[in-house]
Amino acid sequence: MSIQKTISPIDGSVFIERELATAAQIESALTAAVAAQRHWRKVPLADRMTICRLFVAAMEAQADVIGEELTWQMGRPIRYTPNEIRRGFAERARYMIDVAPAALADVQAPAQPGFHRFIRQEPAGVVFTIAPWNYPYLTSVNSIVPALLSGNAVILKHSAQTPLCAERYAAAFQAAGLPEGVFQFLHLSHTDVERVIADPRIDFVAFTGSVQGGHAVQAAASHRFIGTGLELGGKDPAYVRADADLANAVENLVDGAMFNSGQSCCGIERIYVARPLYDQFVEQAVALTQTYILGNPLSPETTLGPMVRTSAAVFVRAQIAEAIHQGAQGHIDPRHFAADQPGTPYLAPQILTSVDHSMRVMTEETFGPVVGIMPVDSDEEAIRLMNDSAYGLTAAIWTTDEEAALRIGDQVNTGTWFMNRCDYLDPALAWTGVKDTGHGCALSVLGYGQLTRPKSYHLRV
Repeated sequence: MSIQKTISPIDGSVFIERELATAAQIESALTAAVAAQRHWRKVPLADRMTICRLFVAAMEAQADVIGEELTWQMGRPIRYTPNEIRRGFAERARYMIDVAPAALADVQAPAQPGFHRFIRQEPAGVVFTIAPWNYPYLTSVNSIVPALLSGNAVILKHSAQTPLCAERYAAAFQAAGLPEGVFQFLHLSHTDVERVIADPRIDFVAFTGSVQGGHAVQAAASHRFIGTGLELGGKDPAYVRADADLANAVENLVDGAMFNSGQSCCGIERIYVARPLYDQFVEQAVALTQTYILGNPLSPETTLGPMVRTSAAVFVRAQIAEAIHQGAQGHIDPRHFAADQPGTPYLAPQILTSVDHSMRVMTEETFGPVVGIMPVDSDEEAIRLMNDSAYGLTAAIWTTDEEAALRIGDQVNTGTWFMNRCDYLDPALAWTGVKDTGHGCALSVLGYGQLTRPKSYHLRV
């Protein structure tokens, strides 16, 4: 029996151990999912909605306990972790529940004498969700709740860093009265994940993770005609125009770059500032960043916890050191943050200037508490630099001119375009990306499309 160990970034201890599923357990789960889905799809949508609402309430009731577990598993400060359930998770789940009747309604064709024609959205079948550790509930709820509402069964494989999240899902669904087998989880090795994807009983794969992981998922599914939703990396840019509210831009963009120790696919990783505001922006951003408190995330005073593991901090430190060697200027002295210790996951935040796109820190995903800032002299220059990326998840502009925001946004290659905000996911809008950020669409009424298949009815009456 293989054992999966979760090492806490707080102190390097083994926080939890779980046995990986055996071949027999995987087979049992797949068989049960197919059988349960045949019955679940016949359950009226109103009843599915009721169960999902009870599930959300059960999760909310455990928010504080879940939050502390999450802090131990991946290091986000405890002052924030319960809010992953109370805010984003609950908001997304409830929105997808509320729009389900409209999103899943039959699509009527124009009236034609003697015929009744419509398109019905049928469940895909068994949905396999593969979820990451950085926002383990926010990322997984995007597919799990709408998949169940659509009449699918779901098997969840959560990150080895956050295995308790899968178990929390299962307990809440059981408390809500979800029939056995409709939702299951498996702790799996990478090899077994690929085998499950290739199994003919899986009908759709929802994956959130790295570009490398996305390629592996796509390869595992390549011999089958099934859908995959891939939300992968990001190198999300922001542009501060000369007419921006400077204080608002600084406050939001520093938070967008540093929250969760920068470990967010839609976090801000590069900022382009109109030259007249550049010096003020940098000065204020540095001052605000220096107010963060790096330390033990179990302390309520801590605002910046450790990165998820030492190797992640080593990667970010290397990007910073390389950029400085190439001419970048670091504005934060790590000694300002006593908890910053090389060889540990505890990493001080950093703001870099004198950067350019020859540096990895401005082109490759960093996934850490560091942001590079460049001055620009025109909208056109900002557009060119924002588009100079292999990724395209979100991009943001700070301006008081909505017309300019729309004009510029039309020219930026991204899945979501923000004005005067960033690092946020609105469940009413499609969550999608371009280029190496992947493909597919989650949330909004459009998000149901990848979890269902259209079936046309052409009835001569």
